[in-house]
Amino acid sequence: MSDAIVIETVSKSFGRKKALQGLSLRIPQGMFGLLGRNGAGKTTLMRTIATLLAKEEGTLTVCGVPVERAREVRKLIGYLPQDFNMYPSMSVYDAMDYLGVLSGLDGLTRRLRIPLLLEQVNLANQRRTKVHALSGGMKRRLGIAQALLHDPKVLIVDEPTAGLDPEERVRFRNLLSEVAQDKTVLLSTHIVGDIEAACQNIAILDQGQLLYGGTVSGLLERAQGAVYSATVGQGELEVLKDRYLVTGMLAQGVECIVRFLSPGHTPEFGEPIAPCVEDAYLLCLHQSGVKPRADFAE
Repeated sequence: MSDAIVIETVSKSFGRKKALQGLSLRIPQGMFGLLGRNGAGKTTLMRTIATLLAKEEGTLTVCGVPVERAREVRKLIGYLPQDFNMYPSMSVYDAMDYLGVLSGLDGLTRRLRIPLLLEQVNLANQRRTKVHALSGGMKRRLGIAQALLHDPKVLIVDEPTAGLDPEERVRFRNLLSEVAQDKTVLLSTHIVGDIEAACQNIAILDQGQLLYGGTVSGLLERAQGAVYSATVGQGELEVLKDRYLVTGMLAQGVECIVRFLSPGHTPEFGEPIAPCVEDAYLLCLHQSGVKPRADFAE
């Protein structure tokens, strides 16, 4: 199966700031995670794919269509931005129906498709509820419904679970996984847990450059033998933090169980443990010359 999105040496600047720097990436069908710190270039890339921003260099195609043919590309793409909002005084159904009109869908198609989408995102019982009365999680799910209204081949979602409670985050990830069964879903986030739970293929960006592109399992393999755990006292903790990149801590009375990275050599204390995606992500940043903080990833 050919890649749904093909990006070749794409660059984009805002004044002197280079948001994308010669980025090349191939995105296949299914769920694809775009991971990186705030300001890494994720939103710029997604908006460029969605034809909301014009690239300066390189080539970019969506399902074989160059982004320069914006009208054709937009028919292929559904987009849920991070700051999504809908007409607050309209009911859920009326807002969907109005957006269907703007998308050029005829009346019969709207009457058939809207109830099915609201059922899919678990909002059928809220069809007459005003948009402003929905919870944050419900609004995000409504955002997915509107993005799928014209049955796109590619769905782009930007930081969809930020600010949601754990239960709603799980519900939202499950919904995206269902959608990805027959579409390409590009999920952009700085929350490593969302990537670990939902994606097999990922890309890590920083300062507009690609640090890693491949499978989650491949990223974990790169971190094998580099992650350790040690139980230390409070005095030893500061020494350990000065020497190593700490990725997790669990206080237990006067002691602390510390998870840390030591690539390339065996530390004088601690036991090797299997890496998680957060460990591998922070190691990728570290090895690329970035000074990561363990609190980047929730």
